[in-house]
Amino acid sequence: MGSAAEQLSNGPQGADGYIGRIPVRNLWLLMLYASDLFRCGGIGKVGIEDAPDDLPDLVGKILVQAVEARQRRQLSPGYRMRNATLNRVRGRIDVLATERHQLLDRGLVACRFSELTVDTPRNRLVRSALERIARIVQGKGLAHRCRLLAGGMKAMGISGECPTRAQMGTESFGRNDADDRFMVAAAKLALDLALPTEASGRHVLALPDREATWVRKLFEKAAGGFYGVVLRPQGWHVQCGGMLDWQIEQQTPRIAAILPSMKTDIVLSHPPSGRRVVIDTKFTSIVTAGWYRDETLRSGYVYQIYAYLRSQAASGDPLADRSSGLLLHPSIGDCVDETVLIQGHEIRFATVDLTASATEIRAQLLRYCEPSAW
Repeated sequence: MGSAAEQLSNGPQGADGYIGRIPVRNLWLLMLYASDLFRCGGIGKVGIEDAPDDLPDLVGKILVQAVEARQRRQLSPGYRMRNATLNRVRGRIDVLATERHQLLDRGLVACRFSELTVDTPRNRLVRSALERIARIVQGKGLAHRCRLLAGGMKAMGISGECPTRAQMGTESFGRNDADDRFMVAAAKLALDLALPTEASGRHVLALPDREATWVRKLFEKAAGGFYGVVLRPQGWHVQCGGMLDWQIEQQTPRIAAILPSMKTDIVLSHPPSGRRVVIDTKFTSIVTAGWYRDETLRSGYVYQIYAYLRSQAASGDPLADRSSGLLLHPSIGDCVDETVLIQGHEIRFATVDLTASATEIRAQLLRYCEPSAW
């Protein structure tokens, strides 16, 4: 047995439906839980845990339907900056380029201007997603529809180069293009699903350490997305990536600059029952070799979750005084679920087996937040 990171690095990369010893279908499941499409309810009430291998086809159908609906109403255009040499002034004159090339002598001028176009980052993302999801869906008719829509977008002038994360980070959705948000969410998930199965391409994760980092971040985001969607209807408040404040009574002038901050992965709060669970996800083995015994919990992790809980006591927050902690590790074929009570705070150490079935993975995540389990 070992950590998911160790097994990922040691196992075959992308062979026979596995990355390391993690089934690709389970990575698809994590991608679903981490996706914006899952958060916005795009999957609906489909029991995808019963058939995770069908997830690419389900996402492909959602993407195709979203693109077809947007095309019936015309894809959203956007402005992009262009530099061009024209025979009339448009936008701003590039004086340096005009003088350098002596364009005025030929009746020309160098201009920089904004141009309305459908070749926007979001539309390029959708075209790339259609082309890639077509390679992994099982239905031939669905694959044909994906390629047909991608070809139609190419005919509209939408280039095939997938935008970078930085380019997509500048995209904002207004009130009049809210439907694009759903289409882009489906496109992002489609691109993620295609990622672990591609044998070549600029987005392949060829190095084991890069793959381990990628799955570690995916696991953290998937846990937050899963709890956000499943627990919010039951009255839970789910916060991902929140900051905790130290209860400082006195301080010297420089301490604020050097005192480390406390950033949690996930905090679950349920005011009606007075429960709060602080979750910290890790991607190493939950136990390690000890000095005087075969295995022991990693002391640094125990100190960390203890600091998260005790530092908030007497802070004026009624949920903080008896909050619980959960150190959540992914594992390969291993199962650990142990709890200890320290100064009124229950701390749980648990694993999620990434080689289990999708239904079992969902059940494990839910079990760790059931009131009867604490």
